[in-house]
Amino acid sequence: MRRASIALMTLLLAASMAACGGGPTATRESAAATTGTAAQPSKTPIQTSKLPRGGEPVRLDPARFTAQIDNPYWPMAPGSRWVYRETDAEGNEQRVEVTVTDTTKKILGIDARVVHDIATSNGQVQEDTYDWYAQDDQGNVWYLGEDTKEYKDGKVASTEGSWQGGVDGAQPGILVPAHPNPGMTYRQEYYKGQAEDGAQVLRLGMRVKGPTGMFDQVLVTKEFTPLEPDVVEHKFYAPGVGQVLAITVAGGSSRQELLQFKNAP
Repeated sequence: MRRASIALMTLLLAASMAACGGGPTATRESAAATTGTAAQPSKTPIQTSKLPRGGEPVRLDPARFTAQIDNPYWPMAPGSRWVYRETDAEGNEQRVEVTVTDTTKKILGIDARVVHDIATSNGQVQEDTYDWYAQDDQGNVWYLGEDTKEYKDGKVASTEGSWQGGVDGAQPGILVPAHPNPGMTYRQEYYKGQAEDGAQVLRLGMRVKGPTGMFDQVLVTKEFTPLEPDVVEHKFYAPGVGQVLAITVAGGSSRQELLQFKNAP
């Protein structure tokens, strides 16, 4: 999946300390000072209040979108690859590999970048997913759908969670906003009853330590869904890299951390 209260911020600080091995470090530098660049505005900016929420429909102009995704908090150049270790409360581990392909898929008239996400455990495929993303001319990264398959004993056991923008009432959402600010809330995906993730920006400028090193100027988001109202996850996005850490802080105790990152040449 995808008004921070005092309790929520306590959870965030605890998670950050666990990630960093010490107290969190924040700075006042803006996201503009991070590495990487987002697409430059060419038309009227998409206002914070206009970012989609819930199941509200959106009308997207394909002329304002590109499959060349360079938002600094998750750049997706073809050939880029991330490898994560995901651990649940029982200590079970999965290896998750995310690869940006050089192919696109037409969705709502938009050429969307195809990203392959595969999760394995003990060498066996557990989930195989193709996600579709595109970036608007303000730098917002939109999530346009996914084709996901869960496996059991080497066979497809479920395709639940699959959706495509514009099909059967499904609506695209925002993966990463162009100009995140604390308190900003937005929909990430909407397919009634199957995919209803939302997110809220919690903080900018965090410092996070992981297996691959120290990351500065990290964006922290809270992710939630009405389909699992007790579950809350915090995700950490490093400029020029993308997601480096994800921690379930309510309704579970899973942790996903970046082990390897290969930037496209």
